[in-house]
Amino acid sequence: MADKTADEIAADFVAMGHSVAVITDVIAGDSMADEEAADRQAAVDRNVEHLELMKAMKKEDGTTSIWTTKVLQQLMQQ
Repeated sequence: MADKTADEIAADFVAMGHSVAVITDVIAGDSMADEEAADRQAAVDRNVEHLELMKAMKKEDGTTSIWTTKVLQQLMQQ
């Protein structure tokens, strides 16, 4: 698998932000308040797992993280 493009990494970064928002909103009671506690916990768990998987992503070499300082600086400028 080839290394991700800058656009693909940017899309991943946005998706990670969505996961953070879900986790934050569920914990704050602003989302899923009418759902069962187990369903809220499952939503948080799924989104935490997504963040963990994304954090662990490596470049094609298998050792270098895609989340370099340079990439993050470029994303913050967009």
